[in-house]
Amino acid sequence: MRNSKNSAVDLEAAQKRLLAGREYIGVDRIEGPLVFIRNTHPVGYRDLVECVDPNGETRLGIVLDTSADIVVIQVFAGTSGLTMPGTHVRFRGEPHMVQVSDRMLGRVFNGLGQPIDGGPPPMGEEERDVNGRPINPTAREYPRDFIQTGISAIDGMNTLIRGQKLPIFSGNGLPHNTLAAQIARQAKIRGEESRFAVVFAAMGVKHDVARFFIDSFESSGVLENVALFLSLADDPSIERLITPRTALTLAEYLAFTRDMHVLVVMTDMSNYCEALREISTIRGEIPSRKGYPGYLYSDLAEIYERSGMIKGFPGSITQMPILTMPNDDISHPIPDLTGYITEGQIVFEREMDARGIYPPVAGLPSLSRLMKDGIGEGMTREDHPHLASQLFAAYSYVKDVRNLASVIGEEELTPLDHQYLEFGETFERKFVSQTKQEDRTIEETLELGWNALSLLPVEELHRVSEEEIEKYYGG
Repeated sequence: MRNSKNSAVDLEAAQKRLLAGREYIGVDRIEGPLVFIRNTHPVGYRDLVECVDPNGETRLGIVLDTSADIVVIQVFAGTSGLTMPGTHVRFRGEPHMVQVSDRMLGRVFNGLGQPIDGGPPPMGEEERDVNGRPINPTAREYPRDFIQTGISAIDGMNTLIRGQKLPIFSGNGLPHNTLAAQIARQAKIRGEESRFAVVFAAMGVKHDVARFFIDSFESSGVLENVALFLSLADDPSIERLITPRTALTLAEYLAFTRDMHVLVVMTDMSNYCEALREISTIRGEIPSRKGYPGYLYSDLAEIYERSGMIKGFPGSITQMPILTMPNDDISHPIPDLTGYITEGQIVFEREMDARGIYPPVAGLPSLSRLMKDGIGEGMTREDHPHLASQLFAAYSYVKDVRNLASVIGEEELTPLDHQYLEFGETFERKFVSQTKQEDRTIEETLELGWNALSLLPVEELHRVSEEEIEKYYGG
């Protein structure tokens, strides 16, 4: 039985190799970035395709849909110039592969992994499928190690943990890219001599944004540990769908083969979702919420779940996707579904940005679901969990007092309410706000938190212990 089974597998593989490379002349239909062709041999989903235009130029694409009747091909470089009778289609019989190597650090690539910085292609050490390989959930290591970003609003209140997925929910015109660059420059695991690498994937961003990241990494001296994958605003929008997968393929190699701690920054995931909606519309699929395809959740999960830690491997992948919420609507399908998949979110507040607070991290909507497992004695400091809880509670009351003052006026507030208003102003100006080059230690962050709490009466501090009050309270 085993021999016959192996023979069947070998025969199927031989047939696939024989059919791979078979070329078809002429296509049935061209619509947007999609090419439709009938009467082909059986082809695999997401297999790589070469489309040759009448001038002999080859464009890469992948199989988006396959059936007995028709095959749908997604062309990365677009279909401009292709003609139905003059287009040659060649199925490669394999998924899109990318050469990966630690020599890719310090280089700039397009969304397909091809160098665009003027240098030669790096010598690849391995060739990997950009779709990745599923990780057995039982092989995952639970994230626990604290990553110090040097940003008090994150380290103190929404702590980033190694292997976590912590997105930034922002809006157009807010400094999310500035914060992402600062985190990429400053992130470190305390007490460990570990090599950090940053994989940055840009989808649909403008040239000045890409230039900002490159200049930021160059000026800080970390560019040699950064690999950039750029699918810019003037590139074919369809290329945005492969860009995060190409970047994550390199991240997986660096983390689980080269034992590095990799921070993956992906901006802007909203542009990725728009490209997904564009393809879904062209294919005539039944739309779901706001016109996005019904599989938006599973497609995003396929990307986000490629982060984490694996038992027996010292490396890790930590993700910080950035998405701009349309009309600052956190209930929009993109941030809504992202919040279900990831372990928290950093939410920007436009009103705080208008008052000159950087980073404008909203205190109450932001959270890190893994924070509780990576802080405390032996990881940050023993008072950190209680201090963060007290700061959240006090700042929540500040929001209530501000709303009340807007109705009855500040002169009608109680003396305690005025103390809370003073605390809120100090918390935002001294704790949350910092310069774009400031790298605070966790001890400095915690001290700033206690300094803000010292403006409140000790009787109001219900979430910290008496021992912590005696040791750290400055009032």
